[in-house]
Amino acid sequence: MFGYINPDAPYLFKKDETLYKALYCGLCKSIGKGCGQTARSALTYDMAFTSALVHNIRGEDVKIEKRHCAIHWFKRRPIAAVDETTIAIGCVNTVLAYYKLCDDKADGDKKGVFRHLYKRGFKKAVKRFPQIKEIVSRETFRQAQLEKSGCAVIDEAADPTAQMMQDISSAVLQEYSTPNTQKLFYALGKWVYLADALDDYDKDVKKGRYNALYNSCKIKCKQEAIKTQGEEWKFIFNSLFADMRESLANIKFHFNHDLTDNIILRGIPLKTRALFYGKGCKQGENNE
Repeated sequence: MFGYINPDAPYLFKKDETLYKALYCGLCKSIGKGCGQTARSALTYDMAFTSALVHNIRGEDVKIEKRHCAIHWFKRRPIAAVDETTIAIGCVNTVLAYYKLCDDKADGDKKGVFRHLYKRGFKKAVKRFPQIKEIVSRETFRQAQLEKSGCAVIDEAADPTAQMMQDISSAVLQEYSTPNTQKLFYALGKWVYLADALDDYDKDVKKGRYNALYNSCKIKCKQEAIKTQGEEWKFIFNSLFADMRESLANIKFHFNHDLTDNIILRGIPLKTRALFYGKGCKQGENNE
């Protein structure tokens, strides 16, 4: 994931804010244990959300203790205990981060040079959880082929990332995976892909990189594209929101799920609106 999944903070209960931060810190320690210290720097709050969701669906209570960490050594803070689930999610984070940097390198993005920093952690993650590499490798290849062909169909372009997240969820949830959890993670994966395309629209056009939304309309400026394609794009996002809501209503949760509800039902739509209504473009930068 890319750091787009966040809560609607003003509507987040204090207890859930504490849990969210504790899960983040716990995952940081889990990555250190499972994949090495360098891999910890790739952690995003997306995975803290994933940890909250997976623990709840699996019925695994999160144990929180006040402990010191390397960064916040002067004061103890609530940290979720390391368990098999957090180690598995840490491996997912490391594999995704490594492949993302490899993709950046292929696109000519300067961030791609940092991929070698995660190679050792990637190997450790693969050794612990080889199934994740198989899933990510397969769908990353399929994604690359679609982008190479210049795919102009938005749903088709977003499918590999969506399928990847669905299959990863099944691998992590194991016997707790259901059609509803799969549908939820598929929608989340598609949303992340399209949110990234919306966020990077102008930058991708400027650098000549593939962007599913641009390829669907060939309008060079995002704000100009939104004027003509906005309703269609909003329909796609609203369909994903509907799928998420329906899935949530049919998933069996073992504990309180205020945190994940806040993120999915409020945070994700809020982030989408923010991506739609950003800065405009210069006069004349509209069509090809």
